[in-house]
Amino acid sequence: MSSDAIVVLKADHKEIRNLFRKFQAAGDKAVKKKETIAGQIITLLTVHTYIENEVMYPEVIALLPDLKEDVLESYEEHHVADVLCMELAGLPAGAERFDAKATVLIENVTHHIDEEEQDWFPKVRAGLSRKQLQEIGARLEQARKKAPRSPAQPSALKKTIDAVIA
Repeated sequence: MSSDAIVVLKADHKEIRNLFRKFQAAGDKAVKKKETIAGQIITLLTVHTYIENEVMYPEVIALLPDLKEDVLESYEEHHVADVLCMELAGLPAGAERFDAKATVLIENVTHHIDEEEQDWFPKVRAGLSRKQLQEIGARLEQARKKAPRSPAQPSALKKTIDAVIA
């Protein structure tokens, strides 16, 4: 039995939060450890934003048009995360702005996760059937298999978002 879409996305959120905690606990001296953890964060966020952008958000707009404004805000939050991931991926962990950029990424993504889990997911769960959520969950898992593992250029992401919401 497949997991429903919200279960799939919450599992990603849990893994993302765990990596954030590991990064923050690494301390100032753990440059190599931070670089490794940041790489894991970047990969996981890249995959996660991809599957939400390509599957979850278009489905929600189609099935629950009243949530379109919420989805548009989420696309923009993903755009910010993708830009930060791309910039962070290009910095060595010892760079002057590495920790600051990682902190901003963590703060923004944490805010996004909190909004989804506390506000958006309950609306989606109330508006869709269990079967619909399971079908979307299966498509999320299929999309995960083909998802990029490194950040896309923001212009490529923008084209994808524009195509989905058009």
